[in-house]
Amino acid sequence: MQTDIDPRSLIGRKAFDRNGTKIGTIDEVYLDDATGAPEWAAVRTGLFSRDAFVPLEPSEMVGDTLRVPFERSLIRDAPDFGVGRHLSPEQELQLYHHYGLDVALPSDFRRSLPPAPGSDRDFGRLAGDDG
Repeated sequence: MQTDIDPRSLIGRKAFDRNGTKIGTIDEVYLDDATGAPEWAAVRTGLFSRDAFVPLEPSEMVGDTLRVPFERSLIRDAPDFGVGRHLSPEQELQLYHHYGLDVALPSDFRRSLPPAPGSDRDFGRLAGDDG
């Protein structure tokens, strides 16, 4: 994804799958606590549905929408961790596996689960109205 985009500007934008099918609307953006880089978007998949986490990399902005390079069915089947909380390293790893993405984890994370205190990559959220 383009790195010069303010993550707050993603809130409320529409998200589409690889085929151009609408997934939903971005509710929240999750930042890596260590780097501050936007990592995940929580997309509301329907009026009575849940938010599905989608990776912001390798997604891209096309006009004023987010294009996620995965099928809608895969996105809707993503693990459901709820929104409004931090993503743990284990949850992030589950999401990366779900999408078939490789992730370089810190070596101490690979050695033991859970990681030693202070060494995990905790993912915070950037809520749409936290201004």
